[in-house]
Amino acid sequence: MTEQALRLGTRRSKLAMAQSGHVADAVRQLTGRPVELVEITTYGDTSREHLAQIGGTGVFVVALREALLRGEVDFAVHSLKDLPTAEHPDLVVAAIPVREDPRDVLVARDGLTFDQLPDGARIGTGSPRRMAQLNAYARSHGRAIECVPIRGNIDTRVGYVTKGELDAVVLAAAGLNRIGRSDVVTEFLSVDTVLPAPGQGALAIECTAANADLAAALAELDDPFTRAAVTAERSLLAALEAGCSAPVGALADLLADGQIVHEMRLRGVVGTTDGSSLVQLSTTGPVPTSHDEAMALGRELADEMLAKGAAGLMGERAL
Repeated sequence: MTEQALRLGTRRSKLAMAQSGHVADAVRQLTGRPVELVEITTYGDTSREHLAQIGGTGVFVVALREALLRGEVDFAVHSLKDLPTAEHPDLVVAAIPVREDPRDVLVARDGLTFDQLPDGARIGTGSPRRMAQLNAYARSHGRAIECVPIRGNIDTRVGYVTKGELDAVVLAAAGLNRIGRSDVVTEFLSVDTVLPAPGQGALAIECTAANADLAAALAELDDPFTRAAVTAERSLLAALEAGCSAPVGALADLLADGQIVHEMRLRGVVGTTDGSSLVQLSTTGPVPTSHDEAMALGRELADEMLAKGAAGLMGERAL
């Protein structure tokens, strides 16, 4: 008798299917069980509104989580940056695999880099975080750009450039790498210029807390360094009380001395979308060895940022 297939819930986008396909392969190898992809349409996929207007965090996650809780799928794969920072009482993030490249990239016409774009260049992005930092960078170099809000999948966004509607778009490196489209990148943006979204480039593999056997099996895919880093980043985001539509960037990276990793540096930024005002700070400490230590690192940096006026830069708080 063949073992029952594990059902993996995934969004239908090309990127989500690619991400889930990688995870499905890893789980097949790990468990020896067949894994089938179950495609689920989320509100974030069908709505044409800007993410900030439809609630930001969670719009791509709710339908997948409902399918998990109803028992229609056994586990789900999310882009970690889409996941709300508050833990779900009935679900567990069983694994956060090794992170892809966390950086943002520029896809510009004529192979241009950001510094080569003409003054007044029109750059597409739906992210207030990217707008704030790109505008601040341009401003600090005595230049002006126009950030144009866009939505859509990777092909749609790249299409704005190839059709000549925009000079450039900014996307996550991880997504392009996962669907094999990194050839369109004209510049990898330094994290000193644009800090990524908290958790960018990382995946979360989620199942119900009740399914302890599956959670234990999936935990084999967990990367403790990635988990520590993204936990600190997301703790910063939560402590700033900001959803994924807020202009908050964060990146935790591991500082190694040769092969020995000895410290973690956490950087955070929050700013007004026009780039006129940024609060950017960093902290360095021992690599967190527990969830609580990683959370504390994020909270400490958030407190410093709030003391420097970060709250006033995030626009209206959702009440």
